[in-house]
Amino acid sequence: MIATLVDLFGQAQGWLFQSVIEPVIYMTGLGEFTEQAFEGTEWLLIGVLELLLLFVLLRPLEALIPAQVMTDKRARWTDFLYTAIHRLGAFTVVVFFILDPLMDHLTGLLHLEGVRPINLDGLWPGVTNLPLVTFLLYLIVLDFFDYWYHRGEHQVNWWWGLHGLHHSQQNMNLWSDNRNHLLDDFMRDIYMAVIALAIGVPPGQYVLLVAASRILQSLQHANVKLHFGWLGERLLVSPRYHRLHHEIGVGHESAGKGTLGGHNFAVLFPVWDILFRTANFSKTFGPTGIRDQLPAPAGIGRDYGRGFWAQQWLGLKRMTGFDRPTT
Repeated sequence: MIATLVDLFGQAQGWLFQSVIEPVIYMTGLGEFTEQAFEGTEWLLIGVLELLLLFVLLRPLEALIPAQVMTDKRARWTDFLYTAIHRLGAFTVVVFFILDPLMDHLTGLLHLEGVRPINLDGLWPGVTNLPLVTFLLYLIVLDFFDYWYHRGEHQVNWWWGLHGLHHSQQNMNLWSDNRNHLLDDFMRDIYMAVIALAIGVPPGQYVLLVAASRILQSLQHANVKLHFGWLGERLLVSPRYHRLHHEIGVGHESAGKGTLGGHNFAVLFPVWDILFRTANFSKTFGPTGIRDQLPAPAGIGRDYGRGFWAQQWLGLKRMTGFDRPTT
């Protein structure tokens, strides 16, 4: 069954590349990038399948067991735009395939100096014959580094200025995972691609690792009143666990009102929050957003923008300290 699906996917990728992508490449004089474009077609096709899967599975679930009543349908459409840009765009593939030759060059230089980069396959002899084990191993290691990237976004003022856009959604939904500033997305994609290359993740497997992570994160952000039980909450990030991370005054504050910090930074596996004492297993489904969005006296009425371009512009202003909150 799996082999059949893989074969069908390969046929679809080949057809899409030969019928649409390849002619465009040669028309634009970019034939030297044919190999990268073929790999990019795989990302594009996976992104299309992801969008269809998320809509078919999560949209009915949001209607059946919503965590809150949606008060701004336009906000959901804006989030969908972010998802389409991120999952159908070229960010991830461009970063990965630009870095791949650079990492090969760096590896060569290190070899000349007698320094060998970490390769997880080499740390566990025979593991390459167990594809599911290597997949999970890579997923866990990448998630560990993703935890620290995410936690950093909540600790550094200029970084939070960008990441705050993600938390400003007061109507969380299945598309909200990709509601990020493009600059922050670009930095994270570089960071994750460097780590993936450094630990020896093959390009083909990296595609599947990213897709699996993105699907799980879409579930986490969905507007569903869902949890995984006492044990499940500690094994995999659930919609309730991650919603706490977006809850006003809980997910982005520590040690008092307005202090950067928060809880539940884990992207996939709560074990990192447990180990580093940032876990919060409260059972609430509270309102989401950022305290400074609220009108006075609870907040300062900061505007995070409604449309895509306004949100991107205001994110840059927050990052550089040139925003002017209304009161």
